[in-house]
Formats: sequence, C-alpha cells, structure tokens
Amino acid sequence: MTYKEFLSQGGEQKWQDKWLADGIDRAEDFGDKPKKYVLDMFPYPSGAGLHVGHPEGYTATDIYSRYFRLKGFNVLHPMGWDAFGLPAENYAIKTGTQPSITTAANVAVFKRQIQALGFSYDWDREINTTDPKYYKWTQWIFLQLFKRGLAYEATVPINWCPSCKTGLSNEEVKDGICDRCGSKVERRDMRQWMLKITAYADRLLSGLDKLDWPESIKTQQRNWIGRSEGAEVEFQISNYELRIKVYTTRPDTLFGATYMVIAPEHELVQILSGQISNLKEVNTYIAQSKNKSDLERTDLNKEKTGVELKGIKAINPVNGKEIPVWLSDYVLSGYGTGAIMAVPAHDERDYEFAKKFKLEIIEVIKGGDITKEAFTNIDCGEMVNSDFLNGLVPAEAIKKMTAWLEEEGVGKMAVNYKLRDWVFSRQRYWGEPIPLVHCDKCGIVPIDEKDLPLTLPEVEKYEPTGTGESPLATIAEWVNTTCPKCGGPAKRETNTMPQWAGSSWYWLRYIDPENDKVFADSKKLKYWLPVDLYLGGAEHAVLHLLYARFWNMVLFDIEAVPFEEPFTKLVNQGLILGEDGEKMSKSRGNVVNPDDIVKEFGADTFRMFEMFIGPLEDMKPWSTKNILGVHRFLGKVWELPSIVAKEEIETNSELEIILNKTIKKVGEDIEKMGFNTAISAMMMLVSAMQEAKTIPQEYLEKILLILSPFAPHLTEQMWRKAGHMESIFKEAWPIYDQAKIIETEIELPVQVNGKVRAKLKLPADVEESVATKAALADPMVQKYVMTEPRKIIYVKGKMISIVV
Repeated sequence: MTYKEFLSQGGEQKWQDKWLADGIDRAEDFGDKPKKYVLDMFPYPSGAGLHVGHPEGYTATDIYSRYFRLKGFNVLHPMGWDAFGLPAENYAIKTGTQPSITTAANVAVFKRQIQALGFSYDWDREINTTDPKYYKWTQWIFLQLFKRGLAYEATVPINWCPSCKTGLSNEEVKDGICDRCGSKVERRDMRQWMLKITAYADRLLSGLDKLDWPESIKTQQRNWIGRSEGAEVEFQISNYELRIKVYTTRPDTLFGATYMVIAPEHELVQILSGQISNLKEVNTYIAQSKNKSDLERTDLNKEKTGVELKGIKAINPVNGKEIPVWLSDYVLSGYGTGAIMAVPAHDERDYEFAKKFKLEIIEVIKGGDITKEAFTNIDCGEMVNSDFLNGLVPAEAIKKMTAWLEEEGVGKMAVNYKLRDWVFSRQRYWGEPIPLVHCDKCGIVPIDEKDLPLTLPEVEKYEPTGTGESPLATIAEWVNTTCPKCGGPAKRETNTMPQWAGSSWYWLRYIDPENDKVFADSKKLKYWLPVDLYLGGAEHAVLHLLYARFWNMVLFDIEAVPFEEPFTKLVNQGLILGEDGEKMSKSRGNVVNPDDIVKEFGADTFRMFEMFIGPLEDMKPWSTKNILGVHRFLGKVWELPSIVAKEEIETNSELEIILNKTIKKVGEDIEKMGFNTAISAMMMLVSAMQEAKTIPQEYLEKILLILSPFAPHLTEQMWRKAGHMESIFKEAWPIYDQAKIIETEIELPVQVNGKVRAKLKLPADVEESVATKAALADPMVQKYVMTEPRKIIYVKGKMISIVV
C-alpha cells in the first residue's frame, strides 16, 4: 500500500476511531505517574467552522501532550466549547432559529473538524458553557461572589450598542465602533451588575511575578491594572462648603496648577447647576460627550475640547489662588476621582488645552519642558516658583508636599488604579441567568443553592428589547417568582451574564465534569492543578486572563481550589495569515478550510505544515503550494521500511550520531515549543537514512517514535505494520546515547583578513597551538599569508582568524 492509498482508503479515520474506542487519550485521576495538565483556550463555535489558523495552537498542545505521555506522564488534555454570547444570538435572530439549536449545530461542526485532525483530547471530559449542568456552577460561583460583597448592583455609564441593543465591555469597542456589528457605540447610564475585581488589584499585580508568561503579556496586564502612587488633594469651591478631590502622581507640581478639569459626568455639575451661568452650553457639551467611547476621549492625538463652568472657581490649596473649573471629555469619571488639577507647563494634554483656551501656564520645574521625556524622571530638574519646595529635586518635593497636605488637612498619600470594576451584566437572552431575585420587602436575595441551575426559559422570541431590559423581562411566568427569604412575591433578575463568565473557570470543570455535588472534587483539584501549560491567542492577553485569575483567587480564598494562580506557563501562538499576507476573513476571500487540506494531503501533513511554516509565536502566511514539501517528507518516511536490513548489518557510526542527536534535539525542541526546528532535524535524519541505503529496524522504530507526536496516523500505521500489537502511543520516548552525540571531529574555518580561505578537519578537543600550526600549514591559507601574521585569534571549536 502506498501512502496515497493509505490516505484515500480512510487510514487516518480508522486510527482516530480506534484511539477513541480504546480510550488511549484518557487521563487517569491520580496514580504514580507525574502529571501534566495541558490546556487550550477553548473555542467559540461559530457557524463558519474552523479555518486553518484555528488549529495551530491545538496542534502544538497535541504534540506536547503526546510527547509527555511517551515520557511517562499522566497527561490531561481536554476540549470544550465557549458557546454563550452575542454572535450566537445575533445569528439566531438573523436566521430565526433558537440559539440553542444553532449552537449545537456549530459545536458539531467544530468537533468533527477537530477530531479529523487526530488531536488526542480526552473527550470524556468535554464541556459546554451552555449546558445547564455546567452553568449551574457558573451561577454557584457568582453566588459566592455576591455573598462576599464582590458582586453588587450599580447604575453606571456603559458602552451601549444601539444595533446589538446591549451593553459592551471596553474591549468590545474599537475606535468607538461595536466590534460585533460595526455600529457607533453610545454611552448610557444603566443599572448593571458589577464584580469588584478592584479588590484584588494588588494581588493580580504581584501574582504576575510568579508566572512563566511572555513578558509582553505581563506588561499588558500591569498596564491594564495601572497601579500608581501619589496623593489625593482637595480643592475647595470658592464661596461653597464643597471640596473636589483630585488624584495626582505629581503633588510636587501643585504650584503650577492653573485650572481644574472635571469629567462631563461629574456630580459637581448637578450640585452647582444653579450657579453655572452658561448651563445650556455645558449641558450641550455633556450630551455630545455621551456618544464617545473612553478610548476616543483619551486619545492623545485628538483635538482637545471643553467648556468652562462660568461662575464656578476652585481654590488651589497651596497658594489660595482662585482657578477656573473646566469640563472636558479627556477626563473620565471612572478614573481617579473624575477630576484633575491641570499643570500645563509639565503635561502635554494640559499644555495643548491651555494654549487652545488661553489659560495661564506656570513653570515649576526648571528644565521640565513637556516635550522632553526626561521630565518623567523625578530625580531630574529643580523646583522653581514653588515657595517652600524651591531648589528641591522633584522626588524630594513629592515627599515634602505630601507631608504638607496631610498636616494642613487638605490631602493625603493615595494609591490609584486604572482597573475598573467588571461590568458583569448583559441585556440579552443567550447567557447564564443571574441567580438573584428582587423582593420589595427583603431587597436583593440569592436563590437557594439547591435550586441551581436556574435555567434559561425556552422562548420563541429572544430579540433584544432596546429598552435596557433583557428579553427575559417580557416573560412574566419566568420573571414572577417567590422570595427565597420571606416567601412573598418577587421578580427574577433579568440581565444575563457576559460570555466571559463561563470561560473564567472552565479549566476546573474539566477535572471533574460529571460531578453534580461540587464543581470539582477537592482531591482531583489538588492532583491536577495548577495548569502546567496554557496556550492560546494573544488577543486574550488582558481580559480573559485577568478575569480567570480573579475568579480563581476568590475560589482560593474560600478554600475551593488549592492554588491562587491557575496557569503556571502561558504561550501565545502567532496568527496564521491568508496567502495574501492578510488576516483570514470571509470578506477578504482568503479563508482556507482545513477540511480541504485534509482531504487532499491528509491530517498528518496538515499538522506538520502548521508547525513547520515558522516559530509558533510568530505571525506567518499560509501557503498551500509549500505544503507539498512536508507531504513529500511523510512519503519518504512511509518508504523507509524498504531500506530496513533483513539481517544484522555493520554499524554506520555517522548515521548513529545523527540519530542520537536528532532524538535529543526533537525532545528538547518540543519542550520549548520549537516545533519547526524539530521537524527540520527529522527531515535531515530521514535524508541521512536514505543516503545510507540500509538501516537497522531499530533506527526505523526510533524515527517513528520521535515523529509520532507530529504525524500520529502515519506512525501508528507503520508501527503496527512492523509487527507491534500495541499502539505506538503506549511506548516510551527513545533515550539517546550521550556518548554518541559527542563530536569527535570538527570542521574549523580559517579566516585571513576576515575572509574564509580554508576549512580544517581537526579533533574536537584540539589544542590552540596544534590548530594554529595546522592552519598556517594549509596550502590554501599559505597563498594569502606571505609574511609573519600580525595577529592570530583562535576561538575554541569555532574558528581561526589570521590578520596579515
């Protein structure tokens, strides 16, 4: 049988079915083997199915998992579906089909495509976030948050999409546009459920230091949390017993504060509306600001806009000077106190604003030009025009000013965060119901845990209302209930949870997916956790990882999980682009369906090419033309049995060295996720085997073993054909012979005035004097060295450089 016939006759499907039936990919809870928990970021199953970029990470974790099983590890490698959320609901509305039906169909497509690639998932542990048996525990975790004051109700300004008719997180808004449908986003004050993630800000920050994550991801998380140290300063409103608090990291510059800016949402506008002489102008500006996203408002490149609150003045506490109060949308109500002191001589935004509106600019740091990045160094410059701070460097002035503020009772040291509490409710149907009721007598009451899950009602109409209420609000028989506390009439909470909810704990459910008593058995959690490798796209660098860590920390605090941090090591795969070098999308027409590639070349070729086209973390374009090289390589492996010796042959020492080096390199490369270089090494080994014309059976078996994590179908078939009764994946990873990988001879380049003129074959442990003598005696070197060399440089084992 040829390799082509093996593929065309369904050989790969045969082994997939056999592996599934035999359960060789099942993880065993407990045991004597060391454990390895390998986790993929589980997919959102869209109607479009997979394109060739999606399985890149799955292929990497599959190779990694198969390798560690061969190394004697008990490997947990699960898969599931993140299936709640807006896309499924929007598609259901568009097609007139219930979201549960379209979601089930999408899951079936994704699962078929994934299984066709031969990934070694433990399908007995499959989960789906839309399954009531799963979201029962999502709701249970929410109740633990609620009972500890970490879930609360508030009216807050949110991003509202008028087309999707729901609130959006900041991450779902790009340049003021809804990332889902492309509509312009508005700002609305709405009743929301919030999670107090800010209570964990310091732990989320300090925990990053313990993690083996890409530094770029940790930096993004640190920036998102945005911890800063500074001072809270109180500015009294002139002629009123009213003070506005501002947060600043630079209290040393207070003598340069020449005006104040508050956010359009700041409560001061309402409190003092009777004293604002240009109130109509102010209200118009506030209305315009509501239609801008936070990102638009804080864009450094946009032109600064604002309006003065005429009739209102603030008093600078350090010098008693009255300063104007302005309204501007570059100040956000959610950051700090929603008000800033403006120091235009030393802040670029404040400077542009002051120049535009002709406001006073006072230099308070000599040499502290706003255009110089060096200004951020608080050990540089000298305080001027600052009374008791004059002559100090800013670092000293910060300490002295903070102490003065505390003594005068107009300020104090403070820590601030950019991190905001998590807006946790959506005004849609297709999400987990929030397990709370509203009772006129008892207030907000959690439903009894024994009554979980609170399931979504099956309805014919699930279109969003557009009123700010979820479609659930229109279902009277579901909404009207009894209060769990007093037994009186009550109404269910009708907002649903965001898609982020189900993905904030899913790795825990894989450990014990059928348990209906607890979300997972504590002994199993202790055995499997933490996750040893988590692999997925960098697009989840901030929010998903931050939310997952937050939930895990809460569960750790209530002693429901044994580790504070869930993911020890994180790896991000790079995008696979279309053949045109652009991101794959239907609109560009550059999507490549893995089904087509598997049908033509087989799953093993697909898997290997995904790993061969470049380093895992890099962005790289797909090339259907170049896949042929990998396909031909597998064809060469298929033909190797034809050169296996029928009887004992003389040892080929050169081939033996290459084989042992390759075993070592492939193992080390898999462990550091260097799959492309591992494949290159195996290609060179196979070429060397072909050149040798004859190889022992042992050599064939070793190349099959190290290739098996990459090309499981081909290697399983060849392993069984070689007479083995058990699966190749029940074997052990081959051990290389250390003595066979030590170089006995090296090739030493000899340069003359920087150009290589000869290459010498010398013993690997050659002494410098011997190597130098051999170089000078070489005829090719002597042609260029006519006189005594000025200098000879010997780099041991690397080169000899002669300067004449």
